Parts: sequence; C-alpha cells; structure tokens
Amino acid sequence: MGGVYGWGTVGHEAVGYIAMQFLSPKALAFVQSSLGATYSESLGVAAPWADTVRSEAAYSWWLCRSAPFHFVDAEDNPPTSCSVSETRDCGGTCILTAIANYTTRVVETSLSATQRQEALKFLDHFIGDITQPLHVEALEVGGNDIDVTCSGSSTNLHATWDTGMITKLLKANYANSVTTWANALATRIKTGTFNSAAVSSWISCSSTTTPVKRSPSIENDISNLIGSEEDLESRAVTPLACPLAWAQDTNKFDCSYVFSFKSGTDLCTSSYYTGAVSIIETQIAKGGYRLAAWLNVLFDGAINLP
Repeated sequence: MGGVYGWGTVGHEAVGYIAMQFLSPKALAFVQSSLGATYSESLGVAAPWADTVRSEAAYSWWLCRSAPFHFVDAEDNPPTSCSVSETRDCGGTCILTAIANYTTRVVETSLSATQRQEALKFLDHFIGDITQPLHVEALEVGGNDIDVTCSGSSTNLHATWDTGMITKLLKANYANSVTTWANALATRIKTGTFNSAAVSSWISCSSTTTPVKRSPSIENDISNLIGSEEDLESRAVTPLACPLAWAQDTNKFDCSYVFSFKSGTDLCTSSYYTGAVSIIETQIAKGGYRLAAWLNVLFDGAINLP
C-alpha cells in the first residue's frame, strides 16, 4: 500500500481523545505518566505520531521496514466478496502482527521508558488504523489509485475517507474542533445513542475463524501474549483473535459501501457523503472504545467499560 496514511491527523486524534474517556485508573495513570507534558498526557495528542515520525531522520527505518504495519492488504474482491485472512494477507508483517508486537512491548518492564512510550503511541495509532475500511483492503492500493472528487478538488478515494470527508464533517457539525467531535462521539457511547448492543459488539472478537488457545476475547488475546513464558521476540508474532476480527468487521464496509459510488460524482457533496460519514463516525468511536478496552485489560486486568 506504499506510503498511505491512516485516518489522517484529525481522525487519529479523535480515536485517542475518545479512549481517554474510558480508561481505567491504572491504564490512565500509565498513559499520563508515559506520554507526559510532551503529549499533554493524552492519547489524542499522541495518536498521529506514527504517521508524522516518518519524516524524522531518526526513524528512517520506519519507511523501509515498518510502513506495512499500518494496514493489511486483503486480497479479496470487493464489492462482490470481502474477507481478511491473516495467512493469506499478512505474511507476518501487517497491522495485525504490529498490534501484537507493541502490545507485548508496552508492558515489558525491561524496556526503557522511551521504548514503552513508543509502543503505546504505535498501539494508539494502529488500533485506530484498523477501523479505516481502506486500510484493510488491497484493491487499487487501498483506494489510492482511484481518482475521485471531494468538494470540487481532485483527490483519491483513500484520501477522501482519511481526510476529505472528515474535514467537511468537522466544519459543518463540530465547529471545526476535533475535541468537540470526540466528546460528542464519547457521549453517544455513554448515553446509548449508539445502540448499546452494537457498542458491546465493538469489543467482541468472535467473528474470526482463526484458532486460538481459548475462546476469543480481549482478555484471552492479551493473556496469550503477556502470560506466555516465551521470550519477547517470539511472543510478538502470536496470532491474535481480536485485531483480526476487527479487521474483518471493517473490511465488510468495502463490499457494502466504500466502492459503491457512481463514477464522476463529487463524493463530498452527494448522498455518498451522508452514508460515508455515518460509517466514519461509528468507526472512529469503535477505535477509541477498543483502544481503551485494550489498555484497560493490559494495565487493570479487565475491560471495565460501560
């Protein structure tokens, strides 16, 4: 997929800000102490780091070795059929294994505070990335090679989902404020405006057919990793049920909606925009809720979500 970006800065920030509202005490304490004043003790501020760091000389390795960690190239056939398979699509280096890797590192006390902070920032970013439909799709380089128009400007399908439609949404509905947007989505979770049964399903890991040691759940995923007596390097590649289930959940939108637009239509001024932003808001909310659940289990031992 090359040098694509995730949700864009605003989308990633929203995921982080939402997660902050659902962290348990120990997870919150670790996040605040790890990120410190540099990131205003907030996952929202830190969330875009994994994209912005690409331009820093100290992270030149990121461009040549680790860019694939942002996505999984599903070799399916949307809109006819959609699927994600870790064995078919990952090859050991994709967002699925990246989440496993940095999950082990964020709690590894033998690592330095800087290394653990970096692991936290990568998790913050990747758990957001996995909710973007074009980050779990190989077709036309995740939509990067599909030319479209958004609000009168020539762009591509991937960028339209990452940034174009979110930019319009914030200006139209949220006073151009990412924190206002994130707070509104978090409130919808807390008050049940998002269907409560649907919200519960956001942190379910039962849609995968990949065998795991126990029934799929965030707790068991993390226990399978952190509870292992194996060394850090070998634990980092353990298949996880939840990220795969979440990638599969996201990938369904590639068949049901993402590629359904009419050629020549401005995607940001047509009915396509209305349907897309509903998906975007739900996916951003999922990312924040899942990130909080993941960190809560890591540091407090339970999901601890409403």
